[in-house]
Amino acid sequence: MTDAVENIEREVDHLYRHSFGKMVASLMYFSKDIDLETAEDLVQDSFATAFYAWQNDGIPTNPGGWIFTVCRNKAINKIKASRRTRGFYDHEDFETEARVLSESVLEDQQLKMLFACANDELAPKVQVVITLKYVVNLKVEAISKILGMSIDGVDKLLLRARQKIRNEKILLTEPDPSTLAGRLPIVHKMIYLLFNEGYKSSWGKEILREELCEEALILNKSLLDSGIGNKETAALHSLMLFNAARFKARFGSRGELLDLEEQDRSLWNRDLIMYGAKFMAQSRGGRISQYQYEATIAYLHCIAKDFQTTDWSAISDIYKQLLQLYPNPFVELSYAISLYYAGQKGKARRILHDLKQQPFLNQYYLLNATLGKISLMDGNLAAAKDYFEKTIRQTDFQVEKDYVQRLLSRIALISS
Repeated sequence: MTDAVENIEREVDHLYRHSFGKMVASLMYFSKDIDLETAEDLVQDSFATAFYAWQNDGIPTNPGGWIFTVCRNKAINKIKASRRTRGFYDHEDFETEARVLSESVLEDQQLKMLFACANDELAPKVQVVITLKYVVNLKVEAISKILGMSIDGVDKLLLRARQKIRNEKILLTEPDPSTLAGRLPIVHKMIYLLFNEGYKSSWGKEILREELCEEALILNKSLLDSGIGNKETAALHSLMLFNAARFKARFGSRGELLDLEEQDRSLWNRDLIMYGAKFMAQSRGGRISQYQYEATIAYLHCIAKDFQTTDWSAISDIYKQLLQLYPNPFVELSYAISLYYAGQKGKARRILHDLKQQPFLNQYYLLNATLGKISLMDGNLAAAKDYFEKTIRQTDFQVEKDYVQRLLSRIALISS
């Protein structure tokens, strides 16, 4: 393979990973004549066209725009053929409709796509999965980790979703304005998951993907600015800002991963924390949502002088309330950690060992890393070593492997 072809392959692969899902979603939004399977085929074909055409003509100045244009033209031709077959076609009206699909409009339409995918004709989990796949552009492997599902389970869910959308002719189009408020909770969840995927990526080489976090913040701010958002939207915004404030402190001078206890808090962005506090104040009143609980916890971390003086008792109380309203094993893990640091070590250990009985959680990096660290702090070096060695096998991120290796080195030093 020549260097030129390798460059083309890299460029196509990069665009495919970053744009495939959004292009599929945009095609479905663009016309009711395009279902999910057809959209996937058209986009796939457009990338194949790019790969072979660029070998003759070279990579264009705007490769993303080139593929969008090809995809647009393929979609137009497909729709024209379909409409002729059915015996009707108005060229002028169609060309006006077709101008909706362009690279610049696609970015502007992303929020509309979130509402389009939040279609109550689909089950809530299906809404989330198709959004993560086709709007956020995540791989099936990443979706499975985010939602605590097997890869096979996600594949089957997507297959059933395609069949349902096709058979029942469900249109993923911009909903009537009167239905937006009803779709807001699922849109919040999608934005929340998008930010979390950026904060702690589930696949790829980079554990922190700031561009996804920024995308989530922009989408959520658009909800607030448009007047569609509510107090939960403001709470979600404050939560994301509090977490974004800690980005620069998450890694050391050599790029090593630092846990909360190791971070230099002088690197935390105080402006973002103050900005987040403003939105947290706006979220008060009415029903307390998941995001308000989580934002309060994040705020308590942000205002703590150091790790030791963090108000762990208050944090554990909030996690307990959150669990009562929104039972979730990942929240339960965080609850156990906060209990341990609040001094309720026995209760924390019992919860952690109960979580180990869940097959998915037992294969979860953070659970075994937590058990290892607690065992290390308790002086149980043999158990800590076993947990850390298991943890290293459960992550693909080198920075996480290196972090655990540092803890193993600490055990070796203590033991020598």
